[in-house]
This record gives sequence, C-alpha cells and structure tokens, in this order.
Amino acid sequence: MKTSLLAVLALTLAPIAASAMPMVGDVVGTNPKDATAALAAKGFTVKEFEAEGGKIEAKGTDEAGKYFEVYIDPKTGAVTKVSDKD
Repeated sequence: MKTSLLAVLALTLAPIAASAMPMVGDVVGTNPKDATAALAAKGFTVKEFEAEGGKIEAKGTDEAGKYFEVYIDPKTGAVTKVSDKD
C-alpha cells in the first residue's frame, strides 16, 4: 500500500519538478549574461532587461510560452519577485 501511494505521489509531482521556474531567493546574478544563463537553467527565456523601482526586471517566458517578469536585487543578484502580470 505504501509503495503504491509513493508511486502515485511521485507521478503526480513529476510535472511540477519538470516545470521549474525561478523562485524568490534564487540567486541568478547581477549582470545580464549571468542572469540570462541562470534563468535559462530554471526554464525561463529572457526577452529583455529593464531597470524598475530599484530592481532589475527580466521580462520573458517560461517553457510553456507564458509571459513572466522576474525582479532581481541589483546588489545581491537574488530574485525578489516573480509576476505573471505587468
């Protein structure tokens, strides 16, 4: 019974793990080259960078093509917010 339950849980959670996105706290870097590479490793394709509200804003899409904005602290390189809205 436990084995069946674990197998069901593993199969249920597999799509979540496969569609990883940057999360608040992830350190992606403070320059475009490093941030682009780190975000790409998380399944996010950067289309452009912009300075907004004292943060670096990376605009782009996830693996499914959905638009997101990822906000990065310019001093630490840490993601501070991930938004699917403008």
